[in-house]
Amino acid sequence: MENAKNINHETYGTVTVTDNTSNPAPLGLFAFGMTTVLLNLHNAGFFPLNTMILSMGIFYGGLAQVIVGIMEWKKKNTFGTLAFTSYGLFWLTLVALIVMPHAGWVPKPTESAMIAFLVMWGIFTGLLFIGTFRLNRALQFVFASLTILFFMLAYGDYSGDAGFKTLTGYEGIICGLSAMYTGIAQVWNELFGRTVLPLGPMK
Repeated sequence: MENAKNINHETYGTVTVTDNTSNPAPLGLFAFGMTTVLLNLHNAGFFPLNTMILSMGIFYGGLAQVIVGIMEWKKKNTFGTLAFTSYGLFWLTLVALIVMPHAGWVPKPTESAMIAFLVMWGIFTGLLFIGTFRLNRALQFVFASLTILFFMLAYGDYSGDAGFKTLTGYEGIICGLSAMYTGIAQVWNELFGRTVLPLGPMK
């Protein structure tokens, strides 16, 4: 007991761990943007739905975004984790909705089911759009245009208006291109150490 009383108590300093990993967001933005542009080129009537779009949906739009979401979690970015992981799984789900009925595994979803699917994603995206009020203008545009896209897709399925569906395709192309712009702006601005492409002020 006497020895215990004579033990010296030492105070150790705080260890600070610096995050030296790269920004994963540009990968997620390009994965989302390029896949969205290609799908909506189809919606605008430029080519039929084919394995090129489905493969992009599985690997780049799907798996790449899920990986980015996990990387954003590691960086303690809750918004990025939720957004990239969710949209990666959205693309995988969309491919499954197309492929599984053709494989004979499950019946094709009804029109009303697809409308509900798109509306729910529109609501989800609208909630994330509100979150971008604390981020830059470029991301605000991406999420605003994506929210509009989901509701336009839902209305297009509801109305069956071919002309409106074509218009929706063009809106989707703009949405996808805006994500690609946001991604390359982050890369170029970092590489050149200055604002090459503006993203708009952070709130």
